[in-house]
Amino acid sequence: MKLTGTLYLIILTFILIVYYLVCGIYLNNLGYYNHESLFYIEKSKIVFEGLGNRLKVMGLTAPIIPFYATFLFSVISQSLAPVLASAVGTAILFHVIATTIAKRLNDDGYVWLLLILFLFHPGIIYTAASGKGIYLILIFFFLFFLNLFKFYRSNTTFHVSIASLSLVILIFCDYRFIWLTLFFLPLVLSITIHSLNLGEQESIFRLFLSFNSPSLRRKLINKTFALYIILFSLPLAAVLCYKLLNLTHASDLNYFAESPYATWNVLVDKLSFEQLTTNTAYRIPETSILMSFRVVLFAPMILIAIYLFRESTYQVLTILTPFAFIEFLHIKYDKVFLAYQYYMIFLILAYLCVIFKAQVVKNQSVFKLLLLATVLIQLYTGWYFLRTSSIPEEQNFINVFFKDKKADTQRDNEEVANYLNSLPSDSQVLLDDAIAYSVIAFTHDIKPITMPYQGNYLSALETPDKFVDYVVVASTSNVVSGYTQLNDKYIGLIRHSISNVNFRKVFETNNWVVYRIITNKSGNTF
Repeated sequence: MKLTGTLYLIILTFILIVYYLVCGIYLNNLGYYNHESLFYIEKSKIVFEGLGNRLKVMGLTAPIIPFYATFLFSVISQSLAPVLASAVGTAILFHVIATTIAKRLNDDGYVWLLLILFLFHPGIIYTAASGKGIYLILIFFFLFFLNLFKFYRSNTTFHVSIASLSLVILIFCDYRFIWLTLFFLPLVLSITIHSLNLGEQESIFRLFLSFNSPSLRRKLINKTFALYIILFSLPLAAVLCYKLLNLTHASDLNYFAESPYATWNVLVDKLSFEQLTTNTAYRIPETSILMSFRVVLFAPMILIAIYLFRESTYQVLTILTPFAFIEFLHIKYDKVFLAYQYYMIFLILAYLCVIFKAQVVKNQSVFKLLLLATVLIQLYTGWYFLRTSSIPEEQNFINVFFKDKKADTQRDNEEVANYLNSLPSDSQVLLDDAIAYSVIAFTHDIKPITMPYQGNYLSALETPDKFVDYVVVASTSNVVSGYTQLNDKYIGLIRHSISNVNFRKVFETNNWVVYRIITNKSGNTF
């Protein structure tokens, strides 16, 4: 059986889809959820079931590519859509990498090594079963560097164009990858110098020759400018157009990146930092100087990749570019920990480099044994990094999946949602989905719920007695109560401003309180 055959790769891909779906549904049954998947579920419910102007939700929910990928699977099951998307997407990632192996190496050994990673690496299982959009980041990160390496070999600008398109999609999978372009700006000059047909091999001498010859200087400048245009014009134009779309529909260029109504990570990042600084067991965020060392510990295969490309300076610089990228992220986003997906990109990049340079290794048997040992080490480091992560969602995944520990992180939200589900169908409820998207994700019918995307939300907020029957507010113990108007202060404000309106507490959990709106003329009191 030749694993590199097209049919066998397709069969393996389908087996992985089933495997990941079993893992994802198992986690779902144990109550595992994360902020990202619940946010996508809630937004999908609005698009499919909501009343009012849903165009803003469809066009400005970010990251938009993972949202649309989840959206496609919502027709099968809204609650399982993120898991379905991540399971299928991660299997597609395997197929893309395995197909690359079949084309370049046609060696079953490298497919088996890849299969070990995709079956047993905790990071891959986390990518496939969590419902997060990490799989899309890894797919387009792989395609971006794959086409760059193809360009290095063929010197054909077609591959740069495909790399540029992959970079656009990567940015719309995680906007922080826009900063990756910063570190390719100086690299393009090195790439252009090496693409010139010169006898000298050293970069500094190539540059010297180019600048001292008018024809070569002109050719260098033209080619460098052309590469900049091909590689960066499409990402910059796409981001500009998307920002203008945000300005048109939300009156804010950065609405997609800064509003809790548009993206899940704004509030989560703020909350994570607040919990970090107020926790009695305070943990200092990872030091930037040590980040690259942590990456090497997580994916030691990257050292093999750098060694294989040691004779090509500009290709080594290409491999080192993501290191500069994550160091930059720690400087710019110094109040949050580095998420797991930023480590995973090195796992994928290292294997891509091995695929490209494996043929130059003479002793294939020893090389494969070395890779196998490295893969086994990476299985352990992948588990260790998840287990010791400072991000609660990642620790929660390990506790649920590997310790068979039932998750209760969403218990409060589920209880409130169950109460809302039990209300009469004609009851109207006021709720702010900036902080309560998890509640809405568990609600069966959102038509009776008035939310900020609807035109009558502000009116309902100011005069709730005329629009709704119930109000869901964040309790004082809710850590996100300061990020919404619907909290205990709101109840007191309405009582004070509208004399004939009062509230009766009808349901309460640790984080939420549901009030029924009553009027004094009905004879009821609080």
